[in-house]
Amino acid sequence: MSQPVVLITGAARRIGAEISRCLHAKGYSLVLHYHHSEQEARCLANSLTRARPDTVCLLQQDLTRLEDINAMADRALGCFGRISALVNNASAFYPTRLGEITPAQWLELSATNAAAPLLLSQALTPALKRENGAIVNMVDIHATNGLRHHLPYSMAKNALATLTRALAAELAPEVRVNGIAPGAIIWPEHELNEAQKHRVLNSVPMARLGSPQEIADTVAFLLEGPGYLTGQIIALDGGRSCQSLPEA
Repeated sequence: MSQPVVLITGAARRIGAEISRCLHAKGYSLVLHYHHSEQEARCLANSLTRARPDTVCLLQQDLTRLEDINAMADRALGCFGRISALVNNASAFYPTRLGEITPAQWLELSATNAAAPLLLSQALTPALKRENGAIVNMVDIHATNGLRHHLPYSMAKNALATLTRALAAELAPEVRVNGIAPGAIIWPEHELNEAQKHRVLNSVPMARLGSPQEIADTVAFLLEGPGYLTGQIIALDGGRSCQSLPEA
């Protein structure tokens, strides 16, 4: 089997599903991870395998069960016998107001956004080195300064940014590790009112939301692009991160 194999976490819905469709169209075989979204994962897998049979494998796993990550990596390798790339896309995301943060919220947000990517990357390192493979981590433009009312999430994404750079140094030259820090791509699943949406769009120089396809295209670029590119985090945010703060 000549086509590369990529494991995508959180692959069943939203940005993960678009990454899956993009990479499948480029010739990758896919190991699609999901947690609760079994119906969406099966529908996505069925649509992709109609185009290219025997190129998609489904993998269910709760990423907060960190003790099971090594077994998850073994199951992923068992799908096609190899892993050429890993996309750590899965993410828990919801508001946690200071003063109301619970240990359970911290454990879920830190596990899915930082600990699971670390342990999964570690478990798959030998396979990725054999393939001269690549890892792409989905970070966040708020990883550096934090997002209001999302402190544990922001802390976990900051850890993921550190992991991206540190792994790039650890795994070179065999494995490249890069990240994407999305800005406003699609509205979060917890509702924003129109005033909140207006404030977000006003902070984006490009004056629009990004698209999941733009994220997927950037993932493909990082997997297939310059072999000298590692340890970088691309802010795909329409210029939001370089926007000057308004004057007081």
